[in-house]
Amino acid sequence: MNSFEKQKLSVLIITLNEERYIKSLLEDVDFADEIIVVDSFSSDATAEIVKSFTNVLFIENQFKDYTSQRNFALDQAKNEWILFIDADEKLTPQLKEEIISTINNKNSVSAYLMYRTFMFKNSKLHFSGWQTDKIFRLFKKADCSYTEDRMVHEKLIVNGEIGVLKNKLIHFSYTSYEDYKLKMKKYGILKASEKKIKGQKPSDFLMVFHPIYTFLYQYLIRLGFLDGIKGIIICYLNAYSIYIRYKELKRITSSKI
Repeated sequence: MNSFEKQKLSVLIITLNEERYIKSLLEDVDFADEIIVVDSFSSDATAEIVKSFTNVLFIENQFKDYTSQRNFALDQAKNEWILFIDADEKLTPQLKEEIISTINNKNSVSAYLMYRTFMFKNSKLHFSGWQTDKIFRLFKKADCSYTEDRMVHEKLIVNGEIGVLKNKLIHFSYTSYEDYKLKMKKYGILKASEKKIKGQKPSDFLMVFHPIYTFLYQYLIRLGFLDGIKGIIICYLNAYSIYIRYKELKRITSSKI
């Protein structure tokens, strides 16, 4: 009897209008034993592209918030190891090899963090707070779940040891000013709803001070100024998301429903 049993991997992807990157990503993860795409009823060609891959399971699920969508996708997976990747992320050949070797090495680690390289259009962003960005992407299903008290910037709860992979994910988050601004606005609105549920009250002071602090911290302390005009844009839009958070919190708190 062979004592070595190859570990099986499920790749999970949540999508909404991701026709720009989804084809190349699905080609990237063809080494997985199971690939599941959970789509929030995209209006572009995302569904058509995904369905053209016979090795991919396509599921449509109404979007409530990012945490709920991730936990729904997680429930669909059959395998012990999960690779949860966003449609705008890309695996390097070195990272693929590291993932395969990692899950097949006997160890007690339950989840792995991955560092990410942030791409501003087609060039690398070196600073602006992204130089140390890392996120959980590879983990054991039985040991992990996303906490339900967040609607955006999901937090993975890990019951076990945590490791860090050496190779980086490539993150194509910024494709245009308008697209990234819309994304930051969406994050801000979801964050406001999250704050309201937790009982946080709106504050005009924080609506002014917190965005300014965020911009100055990322631009000066986190060296955004070394990224030139790219740094100004990213630091401004991140601060803009904070402003939207407080503006929306004020609106939904004062509205009579």
